[in-house]
Amino acid sequence: MEQAVYDGPPLDESITGQELDRNLASQLKGLPEKLAQRIARHLVAAQQLIDTDPETAYQHTLAARARAARLAMVREAVGESAYAAGHYKEALAELRAAKRMNGVTAYLPIMADCHRALGQPEQALKLAQSPSVRNFSAEAKAEMTIVEAGARLDLGQVDAALRTLELSPLNNKTRAAWVVRLRYVYADALVAAGRRSDALEWFHRTHAIDADEITDAADRAAELEKAIDAES
Repeated sequence: MEQAVYDGPPLDESITGQELDRNLASQLKGLPEKLAQRIARHLVAAQQLIDTDPETAYQHTLAARARAARLAMVREAVGESAYAAGHYKEALAELRAAKRMNGVTAYLPIMADCHRALGQPEQALKLAQSPSVRNFSAEAKAEMTIVEAGARLDLGQVDAALRTLELSPLNNKTRAAWVVRLRYVYADALVAAGRRSDALEWFHRTHAIDADEITDAADRAAELEKAIDAES
């Protein structure tokens, strides 16, 4: 093992490891105190960086894995940061390892999306059709639906992608991010199907509940309106 990977990126002195979620911290209790603290610090650093600097976050999780590769929580952290950093093959391998260790199925949407990114939409669809998806939370089901629809589009199955999305709670009354994303993906699929007027309606419906502007639905709607007006 390379020493640089084992050492990991520099750790901010302000990170003590105490910031780690209690449930995760409890899984480190069987390790020597100093070792557990070092792993915890790397995991906390990864959590803090995953949105802004996913590559460095990934390196922090690799340093944690170098010290505790047999802990599912560590393998999960490596998988999630690898996914965020665009290392899809590595992410898939790590999440598979975590799933073997703890039996958790919550990773399936990310694993399926990794297959898509690796040009394996058929494998993504297999995961999307896993029986365990039925027991997912509404948010997790939505994430899997989005990946499944994307895989259908990858295969040129536009009508199947639309059917998949139309069976989801597109009209849910909440303004949760998962509803925003479902509506946006549906609007995008309608564009792919050549149904621009319907797509325009759904981009507007997406923007109406997208208070945090997690999508560019307003811009997409404006572009479509211009295109439709230019043809009329």
